[in-house]
Amino acid sequence: MHHAGRMSHAMLFVGPSGVGRRTTAEAWAAVLLCEKPQTRPNGDRFKELPADFPLSLACGTCPGCAMASNGSHPDLYLVRKELARYHEDRDVRERVMQELGIDVIRAFLIAPASLASARRRGKVFIVLEAELLSVAAQNSLLKTLEEPPPGVTIILICRRSGDLLPTTLSRCVTIDFRPLPAEFIRDKLLSQGVPSQQAAFWSVYTDGSVGRAIRWAGRDLYPVKLRIIDRLANLPNEGDAEWADQLHKAAEDLAATAVAEAKKIDGAELSKNLASRQATGELLELIASAYRDALTLATGSQRPLAHADQASAIASLAERFGPAGLAEILEQLSELEEAIWRNVNPRLVWDNVVITAASAAPLHLWT
Repeated sequence: MHHAGRMSHAMLFVGPSGVGRRTTAEAWAAVLLCEKPQTRPNGDRFKELPADFPLSLACGTCPGCAMASNGSHPDLYLVRKELARYHEDRDVRERVMQELGIDVIRAFLIAPASLASARRRGKVFIVLEAELLSVAAQNSLLKTLEEPPPGVTIILICRRSGDLLPTTLSRCVTIDFRPLPAEFIRDKLLSQGVPSQQAAFWSVYTDGSVGRAIRWAGRDLYPVKLRIIDRLANLPNEGDAEWADQLHKAAEDLAATAVAEAKKIDGAELSKNLASRQATGELLELIASAYRDALTLATGSQRPLAHADQASAIASLAERFGPAGLAEILEQLSELEEAIWRNVNPRLVWDNVVITAASAAPLHLWT
């Protein structure tokens, strides 16, 4: 983190998941809460800054740094919708939280922000998934964003700035996080022992998100992806009901893994229903990526193929459907992904996915 004399007390970190937004927010929090912060010249750390530009760094050895590192610092708050289960109001605790509501913001940000810091280094609030902030929650937060108590820093993390109200945006300094180069992600995966062919695939497929690449590679999903792409290239025109069952089971297994990971990493309870929808969406995206690659071949585009390791299967799809058919399939898959969030039965979704993938037939779903 660079030293700029006077940093903003309200920041918005915007970008896709897995590109370092939370890591950077926690690193900056460590600097602010460090009891022995250090200033060093930039050197060659950041190419955009002069070599003698002063950088503020956490010492990494003081009690404050130790507590920030292990997640126990009393002045570092991670604010997320799941905190609702710890609210003093039973009605709030038992409510299904699909958004980051006003009750959570008042109880776990606005109220503690007004209290003195425990270690006298200020307080830092990192709001995760800020795109889920309700309108009421954002309005309640405006005064704190504009005139926070002394020493309070608030960092909102979201995917798209357009998901927040203009009044919220106007009170924050926005920092954009861009997708990371595929080469960087590949090298990161290789350094963690991921086989080269798998590292090459995930580095392109995850669109610049090193977090997603590490997560997917760690779930040993590469063999699953190979089977899915090969099956797509050999689907009969009428589809395959048995394969729809297999995809449904794969999505449920992926959801169970996501629930366990959330519990292990953040201590958060990810609802089975939400995890199932997310997992179904992720597998649908994997399937759609094969048809995007095929459309790239069919149209002669120069876009890199995510599935270059299965080029013959992708070429088969391109030849079978042509540009018009591939575009139709992609449109239908997009509609099916939207159907997941309209409470359509997942098994019905997978039946439709397989038929669409096999024949490019226009389909319609009703809840």
